[in-house]
Amino acid sequence: MEKSKVLIIGGTGYLGRRLVKASLAQAHETYVLQRPDMGVDIEKVQMLLSFKEQGARLVLGSFNDHQSLVDAVKLVDVVICAISGVHIRSHQILLQLKLVDAIKEAGNIKRFLPSEFGTDPARMENAMEPGRVTFDDKMVVRKAIQDAGIPFTYVSANCFAGYFLGGLCQPGSILPSRDHVVLLGDGNQKAIYVDEDDIAMYTIKTIDDPRTLNKTLYLRPPQNILSQREVVEVWEKLIGKQLHKSSISKEEFLATMKTQNYAEQVGLTHYYHVCYEGCLANFEIGDEAEEASQLYPEINYTTVHEYMKRYL
Repeated sequence: MEKSKVLIIGGTGYLGRRLVKASLAQAHETYVLQRPDMGVDIEKVQMLLSFKEQGARLVLGSFNDHQSLVDAVKLVDVVICAISGVHIRSHQILLQLKLVDAIKEAGNIKRFLPSEFGTDPARMENAMEPGRVTFDDKMVVRKAIQDAGIPFTYVSANCFAGYFLGGLCQPGSILPSRDHVVLLGDGNQKAIYVDEDDIAMYTIKTIDDPRTLNKTLYLRPPQNILSQREVVEVWEKLIGKQLHKSSISKEEFLATMKTQNYAEQVGLTHYYHVCYEGCLANFEIGDEAEEASQLYPEINYTTVHEYMKRYL
């Protein structure tokens, strides 16, 4: 089967650059949207030039120029959007409504993968403020996609390993301590951690797979479904040392959260649902969705143990 042509929007971002790499590695003709208003962001310009050297095609386009988006979309079969939905960086999820309009007008897209890649927003209807804004906005985009009759795949990648494993699941930490760790509650709620490069590989695998069309793809690598305590134990075995442990109760966590600025509160709300409620692993995905490691057993995903070794 001929491989789909792919347009990646947000290709210079944290996940976007990995999606470009994975798309090229899997021999897709890969286009990367280049904003004409990048100014003097030399690192992003150099990254785009690097993509070009690796075989990607750069195409000018902007969310502020509808026709440029339509023209870019007409070049490809599949659109993947990886613009930021993280408030501590920039929350741009609703910009995708402009992209939906462009895809609808172009009329040629076989599949659209919007910027999701975290907790499945369809399961977060009872999420707390202010963090629920992320899920609410993603559901607005989903409704627009489905109202427009655009074929889709939603990717629920759960916890990005760099953000969660690096800090031993502690908010605000991205390097593991060799001395002390704060457990969130009893530290026993299960979560799911996925290497960012693996997220990209699984995502690109789906785009020509009829089994994932108009479905949610959950990334649940079996060896990476662990509690915070189990993550800490992996690290302790690697360094040959027990960490001193303290804990913060649910009530203390919520009280502390309210003293932070809005963007930080959004992120901490997500930590609360993951680490105190276990929202990622406390349900069966059912027949209307698929699980990536089962669909693609040929991908040797990075285990938590392998990921943590890089911090030694």
